[in-house]
Amino acid sequence: MLWPTLNDPVHDSQRLFRQLLSAMSEPGTLHTLEAPSPPGGELGPALWGTLLTLCDLDTRVWLAPELDGPALREALALHIGCRLTAKPADADFALVTPAVLAEAREFALGSDEYPERSTTLLVALDTLEPAGKWRLSGPGIADRRQLGLGDAAGPLMSRLVANRDRFPCGLDAILTCGPRLAALPRSTRIEEVA
Repeated sequence: MLWPTLNDPVHDSQRLFRQLLSAMSEPGTLHTLEAPSPPGGELGPALWGTLLTLCDLDTRVWLAPELDGPALREALALHIGCRLTAKPADADFALVTPAVLAEAREFALGSDEYPERSTTLLVALDTLEPAGKWRLSGPGIADRRQLGLGDAAGPLMSRLVANRDRFPCGLDAILTCGPRLAALPRSTRIEEVA
């Protein structure tokens, strides 16, 4: 099964990269990525477009077992050429679902000298809404924002709440659902509200 790629790789990746930068600089804002839709239902266009934009020959990617498969591995090798790693701690990017974060997976958090050497989580979600029980504040947020991620996102958000205490080290997360995307950099403060 052939996975789609960007129609105009140079211009499309630049456009998607600007959207990703905007999402990181304004945590919790929803962005719709115009990216090709991969076959199957595991990855949406936003997640596939993020992989096509951010990953290259020098990137190490870890795949959660429930997303891993021969078709995805072949597509990553053919279209991106990134290196797959079996150890989450060695990954530059980790393709995950909230369920996999309930398990004790050790991702790279960076160090005081090199905080940028941490893993960025690329999360496949079933729900991503502009209002919900997760309240966000911090850099890039004028007052507060909220996100609705569904009940399954509990392990993910618990991990990101604890993540804030390690700043400037820690994990950055790009949340995706279908064509929509939001980013939660490690500087974001996250609270669960009733």
